[in-house]
Amino acid sequence: MIANSAAHSVPNRRRFLGGIGAITGLAALSQVPLEGNALAAPRVRGGEYPFTLGVASGDPTPDGVVLWTRLVPELFSPDGGMPSRPVPVDWQIALDAGLRRVVRRGTVSALPELAHSVHVEVAGLEPGREYYYRFRYRGDVSEVGRTRTAPREHGPLSSLSFAFASCQDWTHGFYSAYRNMAEEDLDLVIHLGDYVYEYGIPADGGARKTPMPDVLLEGPTDLDRWRMQYALYKSDPDLQRAHARFPWLVTWDDHEVQNDYVGDYDGTISPSRAAAYKAWYEHQPVGRRSLPRQDGSLLLYRRRTWGRLAQLDVLDTRQYRTAPPCGWGEAPACDAGNDPTKGTMLGATQEKWLRDGLRDTKARWNVIATSVMMARLDHDGPTGDIIWHDAWDGFPASRKAITDTFTAARVRNPVLVAGDWHSTFVNDIKSDFDDPDSPVVATEFVGTSITTNGDGEVYGPYYGPMIKWNPHIKFFDGDRRGYVTCRLNADEWRTDLRMVPTVSRPDVAATTFASFVIEDRKPGAVRA
Repeated sequence: MIANSAAHSVPNRRRFLGGIGAITGLAALSQVPLEGNALAAPRVRGGEYPFTLGVASGDPTPDGVVLWTRLVPELFSPDGGMPSRPVPVDWQIALDAGLRRVVRRGTVSALPELAHSVHVEVAGLEPGREYYYRFRYRGDVSEVGRTRTAPREHGPLSSLSFAFASCQDWTHGFYSAYRNMAEEDLDLVIHLGDYVYEYGIPADGGARKTPMPDVLLEGPTDLDRWRMQYALYKSDPDLQRAHARFPWLVTWDDHEVQNDYVGDYDGTISPSRAAAYKAWYEHQPVGRRSLPRQDGSLLLYRRRTWGRLAQLDVLDTRQYRTAPPCGWGEAPACDAGNDPTKGTMLGATQEKWLRDGLRDTKARWNVIATSVMMARLDHDGPTGDIIWHDAWDGFPASRKAITDTFTAARVRNPVLVAGDWHSTFVNDIKSDFDDPDSPVVATEFVGTSITTNGDGEVYGPYYGPMIKWNPHIKFFDGDRRGYVTCRLNADEWRTDLRMVPTVSRPDVAATTFASFVIEDRKPGAVRA
């Protein structure tokens, strides 16, 4: 029922990702038998292939990585077509795409309480090298994924190539951007949120014009329905290809729960939000530290390093955020926004963690992955003070705490990567946005959406006239879809804005629309 998806053309155990290295024939698979008792495991309903959502890896460290899959033979059944009991899943990780040089293997239980998802935290690997992995349940073997570990912490300065992306409404178009991303030479992908959207799926599949089952017509409100939403999105073959090709660092924004929502005020999580959080965990390559807690919350913000070259701080800008002190959406700024006691973007604990990490960093480049834009966007120039409050603009005191830390701690090369806006911005981050003569203390790249807003011209006409009132915005494009690649070494950071001409087809080529360079110790991007 899903055109161009793994559900439409069920992968069999002989098929592996193009470009990773093919293994043909069952004889090749049988040369390295997987361990465990999976062959004695219960059959899935109807005997369908269970690895319909592909494989993924994430959160690489110098000696390990998280491997992920979920057993879902029936995408839109409440139980995914699996028995209501734990089942054993075998896994292995190897040095070669043929998985003949296996270095780690094991068997884990896929629990019905976690939708039969698997999160394997592999340790004891070598730093800075490529690995290949796969899973098996009974006689079915997953596709082979490729991953890599981070360089060792105190090794020589190396290089890092990563892409970042966000905002992938399945109903707004095809994931042609991911098809192109999977062909890039990357070490890592950072996803900045809006991985799924909380809306119902039209009977015709929206822009994809693919018939959808009635169970998807209404948006998710409970755990079963959230699982189906993720199953639909993750059934896309191009999203699967990008996951299987690179390790990912993932965070969320608002549409994984509800548009423009903020954190709870009394420290509790509503049942509907807890369901959304749990489904997110079940479908992302994150480890046990992010398991949903008893109150429904989960720990998401974290820090990763790429040798001495880069520190990557991944933020959670939703779970601890208060209501914006000056109003919702598009509204005037006010004095309360500058009072740190009136509102917070990150919450006190996360903000302290971030600032402490920035004070202690020895990295050449300090990357902050934030779901929403940090730079100011003045909507009405000298005639008023209208800003958009569902971003760092709504929490200027929180922003100032971070920018002050950049300055006071002399943080080397802070660079922010953000999503959310369905538009592309390249911004200078000023120490004080109310003072146009204040110094530039960091650089920000805001990526457009993978699909959201489709091929329509939406934000170019809307935000375009505002750019003249924001001289710190060095580049803006409002109506193209795509992703961003960043390649950095000891001396230079290069960003390429990779755009696709349409999301109405899955097979279009991406091109580099513009490129920017940051030199070491010189905040602010220059067009290449």
